[in-house]
Amino acid sequence: MLRAGVDIGGTFTDLIVVDGETGAFTIGKTLTTPGDPSLAIETALVESGQPVGALRDLVHGTTLVTNALIERKGDLTALMTTEGFRDAVEIGRENRYDLYDLGIELPVPLVPRYLRFGVPERTLADGAVLHIVDVAFVEKLARELAEHGIVAIAVTFLNSFAHAANERAAREAILRAAPGMRVSISSEVSPTIREFERTSTTIANVYVQARVERYLRDLEARLERMEFGGNFLLMLSSGGVATAATAIAFPIRLLESGPAAGALAAATYGMASGHPDLVSFDMGGTTAKFCVIDDGKPLIAHEFEFDRIYRFRKGSGLPATIPVIEMVEIGAGGGSIARVNTLGLLKVGPDSAGADPGPVCYGRGGTEPTVTDADLVLGYLDPAFFLGGRMGLELEATKTAMEERVARPLGLSVAEAAWGIHQIVNETMASAARAHVLERGKDPSTLPMFAFGGAGPVHGYRVAQALGSPRMIVPLGAGIMSTLGFLTAPTAFDFVRPWRVALDRIDWTRAEEILGQMEGEGRALLAASGVADDAMTVERTVDMRYVGQGHEIAVGYSEDGLAEGFDRAYRQLYGRPGPPVPVEILNWRVTVSGPKPEIRLRIESVADAVVEKGTRQAYLPELDGYAEVPVLNRYGLKRGYRFSGPAIVEERESTTVIGPGAECWIDEKWNLVVEIR
Repeated sequence: MLRAGVDIGGTFTDLIVVDGETGAFTIGKTLTTPGDPSLAIETALVESGQPVGALRDLVHGTTLVTNALIERKGDLTALMTTEGFRDAVEIGRENRYDLYDLGIELPVPLVPRYLRFGVPERTLADGAVLHIVDVAFVEKLARELAEHGIVAIAVTFLNSFAHAANERAAREAILRAAPGMRVSISSEVSPTIREFERTSTTIANVYVQARVERYLRDLEARLERMEFGGNFLLMLSSGGVATAATAIAFPIRLLESGPAAGALAAATYGMASGHPDLVSFDMGGTTAKFCVIDDGKPLIAHEFEFDRIYRFRKGSGLPATIPVIEMVEIGAGGGSIARVNTLGLLKVGPDSAGADPGPVCYGRGGTEPTVTDADLVLGYLDPAFFLGGRMGLELEATKTAMEERVARPLGLSVAEAAWGIHQIVNETMASAARAHVLERGKDPSTLPMFAFGGAGPVHGYRVAQALGSPRMIVPLGAGIMSTLGFLTAPTAFDFVRPWRVALDRIDWTRAEEILGQMEGEGRALLAASGVADDAMTVERTVDMRYVGQGHEIAVGYSEDGLAEGFDRAYRQLYGRPGPPVPVEILNWRVTVSGPKPEIRLRIESVADAVVEKGTRQAYLPELDGYAEVPVLNRYGLKRGYRFSGPAIVEERESTTVIGPGAECWIDEKWNLVVEIR
């Protein structure tokens, strides 16, 4: 029984194929093909040497939705909303993410004002319909929009989360007048309170829907030509997987598809290795992601911001109210471009060289030095062993570019310029991680850091050092670790219903009806995906807050323990008890999941593999510059093997760089554990 996970990143496409019976596995890494991402999937599958026709499952994560939203490459979309509210999506919440910036730029909605239309209708906050939607108005408007080339419409009416009749009637009217139109209604995409967030999410969903469907249909056709006949599944932002049909209906759920898999892999490996609490650090070619793993599970949030326009600052992007594994993502990857800005200061990222042309050292036409170029100059990467030797790196051309673009303008040597790039990106990542961990009520000094991704182990030691983490854990196959997360994810879907009610006034019969309805929808959805009813698990949570607060806390559902659960969660998050104020529930949530697949990888060292590959010159500031550093072969390190830093540990898809004085060993799960000094 073969199962495959494939992750398309900004620079590389990663693959793992696992035999569920023996635990044998094959891994692969190839350059992403931005023009047609499915081509890189085919290349990786072919290069793996595994029979595609024998795959039972192929689980896929993609950045397609994120890229389409950031690059504004979706369909020409219109918005129909309640009359008088067409500007709500641009007004937002009237927050300024930087109080002192007089030239502040606010995120621009995906739908321009001339394509936002008010519709005569009105539903009250309690769900009562005050004015039935003007169907004739909607039909006339839909015909005019279709005639002018509009192919997608988002429908978001005021208070539709309380009663969806007007939105559904509007959708039917649109499809009668313009049968080919794509329509998303907020009561299905994001049935939650808060007008701005709900509207933004619904617009984004329909904006990318056609693009996602074309991509998935093309990929399915390519896989069919390769004789794949198994289950094709997509990773959702929440950490579950769903069918292509579900992904096409709700493509916004794929927003953080790839990064979610990395967090799941970290959680799975952490639990298996005796580290249920840790911070996961996933650094690839374009971005770096951090996620807090608590008791073996990544934390879940119910809102995410995309397309942040100001240094990745919260509030500078557009919101999407979807369940998502909670993480911080910054523009710091191997491909992040380094340059000297107009103030004469060195700046790294967030823009990336990507896969095409890529860093200078790739020899594919890149001219601007990147983080990977700096790592090569510093001696951390072997130009003859990148991707196991399948891709040579051009050191001399990299040094020349580093000299011309960075070192000379700053009056530094090439080595000093490269070290500056390396440390700037490390400090940037450590600062983001520290804020993320502290905001979740955790202490960075108590959490090991699980480092993976193509560039994660190269930078992990210095990032963990700056973060104050006690140790770094690097799994075998760190360069493709995200793909393993795809194979540990259950088929799952999340539902939400808003019902604002004081804790001491809950009608428990109504509560059970609301929760039961969502559970029934989830069971039906999973049954259609082939999951047996007795194999499903159901998790119920509620969003709670003190009356008058603007933010909620997720609490596990229990009729007689909600108050205690809320108090416990509040104390953990804020470190103190809350005020003597009544508590209310805002949203009711249900997650229905299938069984979580068990992955047991058969990991063995190569019997005749050498441990020491030799030494090479690597830059270590503790030793005042370049020094001879031992280079170890990851595949020759057996369980229990111990050594001290400095050292460089190489495997095909990634390289681990360890500073002086660190104590290191290989644990029972073949992880490389590094005690930070």
